[in-house]
Amino acid sequence: MAIERVMDIPSDNVYAYALSKTLTKVVSPLTVGLYSECHNRINMVLKNIEVHMYLEAERREEKNTKGQKPRSVKPSISDLLSLILRLLFYRPVWTEQNQNRKNIRYLFVRFSAWHFAGSDLLWAGLVMQLCKALQKSFGKLQLGLFRIAQHDEEKDTEKKKIEDTLKDWRSKKVCCIPIWALILMGFTGTLIILIPLIIYGFPKLKDIAEGEKQDEESHGYGVLEGFAIAILGVPAAGALRFIFLLLKNLIFNQDLKVRQGLDNQKVSQKLGLMHEIRKEMRLLCCFIHFMEIFERRKIRVVLEITNLDRCTPKKIVGVLDAINILLSDEESPFISLLAVDPEVLIRQVDQAEDCLSKGDSAYDFLDRIITLPFTVPPLCDASKCRVFKNIVRGQSEIPEESPLEGTGASALGLPRTSLSVEDEYSVKCSQAGEEQATPLIANKGKNETFTAVELSQEEVDILIESAFYSILSGDQNNLQTYISGDTMSMRRVINSIRVTIIIMEILKVEPPPPEKIAAWVILVDRWPCRLSWILQCVEDDQQRAEIDEHDGTFCAADHTKALWDVFNYHSLELCMIGNEVENFLERDGDPELFEMFLRKDFKFTVGELERFKLCTVNLNYSIKNELARIRGSRRLKRAGRNAFNSLSARTVMNMKTEDICQEMSQLSFPEKYTQTVREHFLDGRTILFSDPKDLREVLKMTLGEWITFKIHFLGVMPRSRPDVAESFSKATYPGVLRCSSDHGQKAV
Repeated sequence: MAIERVMDIPSDNVYAYALSKTLTKVVSPLTVGLYSECHNRINMVLKNIEVHMYLEAERREEKNTKGQKPRSVKPSISDLLSLILRLLFYRPVWTEQNQNRKNIRYLFVRFSAWHFAGSDLLWAGLVMQLCKALQKSFGKLQLGLFRIAQHDEEKDTEKKKIEDTLKDWRSKKVCCIPIWALILMGFTGTLIILIPLIIYGFPKLKDIAEGEKQDEESHGYGVLEGFAIAILGVPAAGALRFIFLLLKNLIFNQDLKVRQGLDNQKVSQKLGLMHEIRKEMRLLCCFIHFMEIFERRKIRVVLEITNLDRCTPKKIVGVLDAINILLSDEESPFISLLAVDPEVLIRQVDQAEDCLSKGDSAYDFLDRIITLPFTVPPLCDASKCRVFKNIVRGQSEIPEESPLEGTGASALGLPRTSLSVEDEYSVKCSQAGEEQATPLIANKGKNETFTAVELSQEEVDILIESAFYSILSGDQNNLQTYISGDTMSMRRVINSIRVTIIIMEILKVEPPPPEKIAAWVILVDRWPCRLSWILQCVEDDQQRAEIDEHDGTFCAADHTKALWDVFNYHSLELCMIGNEVENFLERDGDPELFEMFLRKDFKFTVGELERFKLCTVNLNYSIKNELARIRGSRRLKRAGRNAFNSLSARTVMNMKTEDICQEMSQLSFPEKYTQTVREHFLDGRTILFSDPKDLREVLKMTLGEWITFKIHFLGVMPRSRPDVAESFSKATYPGVLRCSSDHGQKAV
């Protein structure tokens, strides 16, 4: 039965669980942008992700008991001998059964870019760290044997072919004879020849003729001995060659080859170091696929990249390129977690010289790499107070580690999860009693209550599939019209729908209809700047409503207001700052589709925005923060305008000619000026967007009169008005090109 409840903004552990749940569902390769302005929160989320993914892997192995049991991660002596035999004499076979196994193993590799910041090629350090981690996890011997006995550079570049068979292994053959059989026969023949020779020695041919000495050897003795040594020397030479190659690969491993490539100027400049390292990464991928068949489970390598935003712009771009080139093959088993502060990263990438193509922005560059953007929402006021209290008490802002309830993580030897301050607070509240509730959204005024429901895992899966189906079916809605044709955008939408629904399930909030969830995710993906503007306007209006106590003007704090009405009311202000947010607006899709989306097909309200806000992780908050800074600076200018009793731009925009004359009369301007205004049909729009020099020439005012007129109608920033007028012209008339000479306009 549904109950009414309110709760606080969810903890970092909730978001970590939702992201980990999504990562266990999607197909690799995958690149996740884990965004937060606090590095401590990023580390906390990463630790919790590791724990949840370990537990998910264990849960799957306990659940899937049919078929062959997966091998132990730490192999026994028998498993090690079995692996060596398969590396030497067998090749894996890709079948439907072994490719669809549910059991999985996760390997976590942490790469702190700050530790390698002194390197000229930061991305090479990433590859070296990855090679070392895989060697430590699987063993140098196994990796060396794979390189010698299994790796074929030409065949391994081909796509895996699925065969219709029940066997996972096939013997290597020479002339239709298995290699192990040839070696066994050779070894047996060698024993048959060698044992008699060792016991009896070579036979001596004696001359039976009378009168000759008994100890005279035949000339055939040397020929027979040489022939026997030649037969036994061929396999011995092959064994020595194999041992030599094995020792070479154990000593000169992958990370050493990367270093040699960096030192070799011919390789790094002429032949292409990235190509050489790509071949090494391909070998590691093939080895992981081999181990998947041997261990009877899938293997995924989770690469956690941290502190990248602290490095120089060129090195950052180099690492991002390496992620896109080296770790994003179709059959790659890598999941990359890019944990950064998005605002710092965007600024650094924008400053990278000769790294971005002409007309390309940092957001476009990241969109081509990031498959799932995941933004950890900022702390609410209550959470910030609790963190501050812990710091005042001398504690760390990250609390002591505590195991998850009911998981038995400590007994299993798994990493323990770090519960945030918010989790600690939640535990105390739950001990105090179920009836005590905490606010879901930190509203200063009236709390918004949401209906809490319990959803089973099956219901969550059905809800996710229904959301996907709402995009595919065109009978009930037009979502396929709004979705982008870019495959990366489609991947982001699919992954974000999963995360959104999982977070709703964790928070026990009654989910809206599936098509509404899909529509919201598409809205965030297609129009991030316009939606960020709406979010900022709603937030500012809510704060202003508490200050002014509802002065009767338009207020977006009303939860029944449609988002389109909020955007439409504040669109003039967005137009006025068009030059400052031009880079952000370029990320948005078609403006007309945006209007049709919110005005006709999906009429989201402010209340629905508040409900979705906690579950929206695919929105980059750096855009909203920049819009807030721009709006804040304009508020300072507005304060100066109010000090001079200036009219707002919106007020001037809506004034007609007679309104202008009435204002001028109140300012005690001579009648000749009001007559001039009527003769030239000067309304508010004309005054606001015309060149101040032309306006003064038409009015023919004295300097003192012009300053009074300008401050009252145009404010105290006259120099920026031509740019604002140009921005407004572009936004209002997108098909008209404004000439720089201002003598005319040309249609395009």
